[in-house]
Amino acid sequence: MDQQLVKQIEDICSARGVRLTTQRKRVFELICASAKASSAYELLEELKQSEPQAKPPTVYRALEFLLEQGFIHRVESTNSYIQCVSCNAHKHFSQLLICDGCGSVIELQDDSLIALLAKNAEKHGFAINNHVIESHGTCQACISDKEK
Repeated sequence: MDQQLVKQIEDICSARGVRLTTQRKRVFELICASAKASSAYELLEELKQSEPQAKPPTVYRALEFLLEQGFIHRVESTNSYIQCVSCNAHKHFSQLLICDGCGSVIELQDDSLIALLAKNAEKHGFAINNHVIESHGTCQACISDKEK
């Protein structure tokens, strides 16, 4: 686990006057430790290893906090969660590349894509306030495995 990243979110929380509880921090660490998106129940099972008394509301409240602060993203199509690559360094919209083979998720930030979407919406008098751009396919590692 990248302790510098944990320190970064601790500092952001302190600056915002919000509380990064031990459980919120632990859920964030679990999300960061996984190469793939994690569901709430996967996170609960992992959290129970260090906190046997943990219940679903504990995880859901932590996820809600982490989402509100911009530290994680929700993968809508799989109802799972990944770390935000910029940890809310700035407000942004992302494109998620989701491997249907191994479950890995890559977050991309492409300002030209977002600008094109905004331009297309504007043509129709529509103001976008949120994007969920998810592309499913096969990652390079899974493609390479299939070729062997």
